[in-house]
Amino acid sequence: MNKLEHQGYFGSVEYSAEDEVLHGRLLNIHDIVTYEGQSVDELKAHFVESVEGYLQMCAELGKAPDKPVSGKFNVRIPPELHRAAQRAAAEQDTSLNEVVAQALARYLGEHAA
Repeated sequence: MNKLEHQGYFGSVEYSAEDEVLHGRLLNIHDIVTYEGQSVDELKAHFVESVEGYLQMCAELGKAPDKPVSGKFNVRIPPELHRAAQRAAAEQDTSLNEVVAQALARYLGEHAA
């Protein structure tokens, strides 16, 4: 799936053969924000307008906008891997969070597109 990005928000890009229109929605937030367009340029413009409109609406309502990422996530791993990571953190006199963050940074650095 292709994605659009604006101000840290990501949006999907879909095609409806039935309606012959491009459409999408903001990803990874609880609020539902959609957009559509007849062309790629129009879809991109409506995506940006939707993000800006969402942020403006939240401000007018005095509501904090839903953030696409919080910096927190749960990971399920085998107990042996968990134990090894916890041991590595203790040996490095750091937190398990820091070990995971360092491992992800190395992995993503090696696998960056």
